[in-house]
This record gives sequence, structure tokens and C-alpha cells, in this order.
Amino acid sequence: MFALMPPAPHVGDARYDNDRRVFRDTRALEGSPRWKMAADDAELGTAAMLKHFSCSLGMELTPQQAPRMVALAQKATRDATQAMAKAKDYYKRQRPFHIDEGNICVARSTVGDSFDYPSGHTTAGWSWGLVLAQVAPENGNAILARGRAIGDSRVVCGVHNASAVEAARLLTSSTMALTTATPEYQADLAGARAELAALRAGQYAKPEPARCAEEAALVKIP
Repeated sequence: MFALMPPAPHVGDARYDNDRRVFRDTRALEGSPRWKMAADDAELGTAAMLKHFSCSLGMELTPQQAPRMVALAQKATRDATQAMAKAKDYYKRQRPFHIDEGNICVARSTVGDSFDYPSGHTTAGWSWGLVLAQVAPENGNAILARGRAIGDSRVVCGVHNASAVEAARLLTSSTMALTTATPEYQADLAGARAELAALRAGQYAKPEPARCAEEAALVKIP
């Protein structure tokens, strides 16, 4: 599957040089609201993912409230992660802060010696975005923008190169194209849509408008 995406950049090609430039340029965001958002986006637990997408969904949900939707997103993420992990181990590309000097938005111990290409966090964020956009297509544009921002956050944070984020989105989209065609996925999708409709018909918590307005502005910052 990872043969569908371009190979990792190497010394001497334009993509490699662009990655270095983007890393150096985005160090200027340190301490900004977008930098803080990037640090928050590093959390990928289920509750955190629901929080990340709450503004775009227009609902504050817990895993217990939406088990079908959560299960669908988790399965899609697992499928995409398998391909991502194989590619990451194959290319063994260094992360940007190992190539150029610069601070990152999380503790370096949380990254360890793992590799750059493609990005695992982008895989998760884009998987959730693609699934939730299908569950709630009326909110699709906002959901996909938020899913994209989770990948962009890895560049802002400095823990992934821009090419690693782009490759993860392509790989995840390719995996999802095959997954969504199965009858099993379509049945689970129908169940998740019914679950969301029932939640919307009842009482539910709405995200704080001021937080959502700030998020909407930050999502536009690469």
C-alpha cells in the first residue's frame, strides 16, 4: 500500500530542502496560540480526539455517548496505522529536529527514537476526520479542516517534516478508499449515523463558542 505514496525525501532533492526550510520557518511560531494548539493536538486518546473535533461537530461528546462512531474511527485508524508503520520502518527517516537545531512543542522523550516518514499522528487525525465527515457530512468541511490541522500541528510542533504529513494523508486516504467500499464498513457507518442523529435529537453539551472561534482561526494557520 505505501508504494502509492512518494518515497521519503533524500539529501539533494527539492523535497528534502523544502522540509528543512519549513522546519526552520515554523520555529517562529514557538509560544504562539498555534504552538499551544499543536501541543494539545499531540494527545491522541479517544476522549482527546472527540475534544479535538467537538467544534467541527458542534457537540461535546464522550466515548460512552457515541460508542459506534468511536469504534468506526478507531478501526479506520488501526487499518491506516498498519500501512503507516510499515512505511515508517522501511524509510527510517530522521525527524526534522535531528537534522536542524530548533525547539519542539512537546518533550523530546515523548518522541524517542521513532522515525519521521510518514506521520503517525497525521494518520490518526486524518482517519478520524474522514470517518466523522462521513458520519456527519453536513459538517464535513469543518471536520476535514480540523483533521488536516492535526497533521499541520506536527509541522508546527517540529516533530515531523511537511513531506511526512503529506505522505500520511495520501496513505490514509488510499487505505480508507478500500475500507469504505466494504459492506461491513457501510453497515457500521449507518449505525454511527443513526447514533449521532439520536444524540442530536436529545440533550447534549455544546462546545464553548469562544474556543471554537479561536480554533477556527488557528486551523487556517499551517
